[in-house]
Amino acid sequence: MPLLDSTFGLAILDAITSSAGFKVVAKNFVYFLGGAWYTIFITALSVAMGMVLGLFAGLGKLSKNKIIYGISTAYIDFFRGTPLFVQIFLLYFGVLPLIYDNDSLSSAIIALGLNSGAYIAEILRAGIQAIDKGQMEAARSLGMNERQAMVLVILPQAFKVVIPPLINEFIALLKDSSLVSAISVAELMHRGDLVFANTYQATWVFGTISLLYLVMTKTISMLGDYAERRLATE
Repeated sequence: MPLLDSTFGLAILDAITSSAGFKVVAKNFVYFLGGAWYTIFITALSVAMGMVLGLFAGLGKLSKNKIIYGISTAYIDFFRGTPLFVQIFLLYFGVLPLIYDNDSLSSAIIALGLNSGAYIAEILRAGIQAIDKGQMEAARSLGMNERQAMVLVILPQAFKVVIPPLINEFIALLKDSSLVSAISVAELMHRGDLVFANTYQATWVFGTISLLYLVMTKTISMLGDYAERRLATE
């Protein structure tokens, strides 16, 4: 029986490795990995941009200044209330060409960063409001002004609170980066489309791409869990 199982298993393995789809994946796997690294690069820059925009927009949403509050609210409402796919096309074909000689990569990063910033703003705003008001009062009683208290006391505590939703946003952004394939950015999904157009091996090509996305998102999730544990002990 063990011999029969072994023979059967080898037969299945041989059938898989000899299939046309497997050969397509094996031939293009390094090409897919390059697309995955490009996806990570785009996501990292977009996250960095989104964090900066989100911090300022989140604080602006809490501002008592009506102009700052209005601008922050308009930005958040627009980018949360319209589809990312539409935003990519609007920025790439409409808005950015009026500002500079844009290309697909920079346009993709700007679109993803602006979209992510709106969601991060609401996450940070909620995190700041979750901190007990007594923390601000205690900081002010120690001689800090409002800005110092926010930077040194409130924001560090707020970031600990919002790590889980921030990680979810980063994962969502990485997956949503596949939409920039529509403007020919050579990330993972775009490379998969090109290979599929030449081979028509949909199951193998897009199955492999799905697994690569799963590996990337799982890695981000694990890093987020590690950061959450570290900060919880400090």
